[in-house]
Amino acid sequence: MPQPHRPQPRPPADAAPEPTGTEPPGTGTYTAPPTGTAPPTDAAPPGAAPARALDGILVADFSRVLAGPLAAATLADLGAEVIKVERPGTGDDTRAWGPPFVADPPSGEEPPSGEEPAPHEGGAPRRGTAAYFDAANRSKRGLALDLGNPDDAAAARELARRADVLIENFRPGSLAKYGLDHTATRAANPGLVHCTITGFGSGAGARLPGYDFVVQAVGGLMSITGEPGGTPLKAGVALVDVLTAKDATTGILAALRHRDRTGQGQLVEVNLLSSLLGSLVNQASGHLATGRDPGPMGNRHPSIAPYETLACRDGQLLAVAVGNDRQFRELARALGAPEVAEDARFARNEDRVQNRTDLIKALERRLASDTPRGWTERLTAVSVPCGPVNTVSEALELAQRLGLDPVTPVGEGRIPQVTSPLRLSGTPVAQPFAPPRLDEHGTALRTWLSGPADHPLPPHV
Repeated sequence: MPQPHRPQPRPPADAAPEPTGTEPPGTGTYTAPPTGTAPPTDAAPPGAAPARALDGILVADFSRVLAGPLAAATLADLGAEVIKVERPGTGDDTRAWGPPFVADPPSGEEPPSGEEPAPHEGGAPRRGTAAYFDAANRSKRGLALDLGNPDDAAAARELARRADVLIENFRPGSLAKYGLDHTATRAANPGLVHCTITGFGSGAGARLPGYDFVVQAVGGLMSITGEPGGTPLKAGVALVDVLTAKDATTGILAALRHRDRTGQGQLVEVNLLSSLLGSLVNQASGHLATGRDPGPMGNRHPSIAPYETLACRDGQLLAVAVGNDRQFRELARALGAPEVAEDARFARNEDRVQNRTDLIKALERRLASDTPRGWTERLTAVSVPCGPVNTVSEALELAQRLGLDPVTPVGEGRIPQVTSPLRLSGTPVAQPFAPPRLDEHGTALRTWLSGPADHPLPPHV
């Protein structure tokens, strides 16, 4: 059997291509590197393109919506080549999850495969893709395949045979008829790391559809979110999907490390419900310790005080997170009320939790003299953790002022991407490129998949 070719690392636009011959062998005959290999240096030689942590790794992203696509995008940040496989015509569901929609860049091209621009509500044509899709699909190549078509299904199987990682979130068992379930992909490619993402696992919950909002409800998160006595609330973002994406990424990286040692791939299973339960941390632990269900507390913390939003001048809110007694004493002094810290009701954290109502009244009387931003300057100067309740735009502005470069451009006419939170000194995160249009790279990729397996992946244009 010909050996699948590993994709070349992506060099910066102004760098010479990396020399070939350094990528790992094909996953079908993967061999672990020898032990005792010298560790890499912390930086690339002068003038050389920086190495990426996942250079030479090919990811076949068959997933849709958010958890799987976000995991694949994270692997792309780390240097992997990612091919996003979508259904022809409509693509990933999130392409239509708008508004807002992002107009296609002015290229003069017709819609992919001769399609007409999709209509929006009201019937007028709409070009472009929802911003939601762009949030989780940076740095990928686009390939449209109809798995019900025998030729397309064969191309999908060939992609799985050449890949190092496959990510999918199909209902358990539904990929078997296409030869893309783990049993089939492992037989064709023993070194493949096959990651499957479900809502409720592959057992009794296998047939249950899993969407973030539903899992926030049935997984207990909504029961502890909101004001006491109020309507249970979801988080303001698809938090369960994001947490599951991070769990999937962790599992994939661990499986790749195992493959480095043994040459063998494996199945990585994550599900939304388990990722949420694992993220309830102290709330779940408290229930297991006492047998009691926690309830919603608004912005308050069940075990720490003051650890909540407090009203300042004109009722504006300041988030204060006092994590120990020393910080509370500093807070009291900064408020001009050191005696509050000496009050027996407030001297220790457990006392403050028991007397929270009186504590908040005492603090808010003093906070009313200034704005949240004024108090932020004064309190951070004495190392009391606090800050105003920012909007998203204000949060991005804060990160920019702090030198975190929170936004990265990805090309003219495309919305910028939020910068990866990862900072690696020796293998820096790759510069992202714009998410693909539906089947944007389909012609070149289909040609590659129909050719010899040792031919290189065509360069990204």
